[in-house]
Amino acid sequence: MHSSSSLRKHTLEVTKLLFAFNKIIDFNKKKMIRGVLIDLSGTLHIDNQAIPGCVEALKRLLTKKLHIKFVTNTTKESQRVLYERLIGLGFQVNKADIISSLGATRILLEKRNLKPMLMLSPEALEDFEGLACPLNDTPNAVVIGLAPTEFHYNRLNEAFRYLQGGAKLIAIHAGKYYKRNDGLALGPGCFVKGLEYSAQCTAELVGKPNKTALGNLPPEEAVMIGDDVSDDILGAMNAGLKGYLVQTGKYKMGDEQKITPPPTAVFPSFVEAVDEILLHVE
Repeated sequence: MHSSSSLRKHTLEVTKLLFAFNKIIDFNKKKMIRGVLIDLSGTLHIDNQAIPGCVEALKRLLTKKLHIKFVTNTTKESQRVLYERLIGLGFQVNKADIISSLGATRILLEKRNLKPMLMLSPEALEDFEGLACPLNDTPNAVVIGLAPTEFHYNRLNEAFRYLQGGAKLIAIHAGKYYKRNDGLALGPGCFVKGLEYSAQCTAELVGKPNKTALGNLPPEEAVMIGDDVSDDILGAMNAGLKGYLVQTGKYKMGDEQKITPPPTAVFPSFVEAVDEILLHVE
């Protein structure tokens, strides 16, 4: 027969075990991932080449009951062109799951009833059908994306004059550079900065539409995977998401040390990031 002190000791030990067990459950709940936002260029593919292992890794991720969206600030091509590129590379994606900065910019222009001068590549213009300022009118906004054919003196000077006249400068994104098959290449950031400097104005930055992509999912239950430590990772972490930096695309050694706080985790590629996520899904 147990003494009262022995019984109290036993009860205390059981209580401690239950407390520890509940802490483990709570910890695992906090670690559970329900949503994944995935960058495209530099993370899944570079130009017209899939990054090795990414097609198969995405297939594995899609077998789970996760909120998965493809979030991109690419301004070189429309949603349709990008979707067709991804399908051609073997990725299983739905067009509606591609959330782009182009789409976010269109919504902004429509809400404000702006008539923009569009400094965009021909492949991106279809996402702005019916929005460009008529030829017989004066633009009240200048929209700039990655458009190498637009970045020449006459076109930039035209934009400068509109800005001097009071037009708003809207930068879809202001990336410093991006990765192509032949190496790193200038992004639109330097041209945005040049127009800001000359026209003495400040651009409104649209950026990656992470909040739109999340829907009603709490940010602490989601992770962003990308190769850009500033646009992908820092932006996501500032919004409350976990940030998984991959060492592909535009990644350069030491990038993870350039932001505070540092990325939640760093992986050689999307493949290893998926391996980690699958450890934390139901």
